[in-house]
Amino acid sequence: MRQSGIYAIASKDIVFESFDGEAVVLDLTTGKYFGFSDSGSRLWDALSSGVPASELVGATTGIGALDAAAIDGFVSQLLEFGLLAAVSDGVARPAPSELLAQLAAAREPLKVDIHDDLADLIVVDPIHEVEEPLGWPAVKQAN
Repeated sequence: MRQSGIYAIASKDIVFESFDGEAVVLDLTTGKYFGFSDSGSRLWDALSSGVPASELVGATTGIGALDAAAIDGFVSQLLEFGLLAAVSDGVARPAPSELLAQLAAAREPLKVDIHDDLADLIVVDPIHEVEEPLGWPAVKQAN
């Protein structure tokens, strides 16, 4: 089961920010961005900071306790999308009590939404992708 592992952000091209308690994760290589439900945002915060998924099994939310299957499915999606990677030598961190309190207030089931409507704009990096003969901005070529 995936929920027993420790995870970290998969690469330096995965960046995230929380807005009003909701995490938004951006993959700079594909231009896709991901939004989570309120419970998903709390799990993202925990998992991306080294809290083992197994420690979150049974955590209380506003709609019931999180079971292993729901967490396993959520983690599977994060791995599939390349947002998290398993860490074999990671140090497990306990879930902060503040995070558990926020999770208890969550009212939505675990969910990941994928958005690619801005992908073309995101992969054009006008600050870092300047090449003298080409001008500005230079568009990254697909690998």
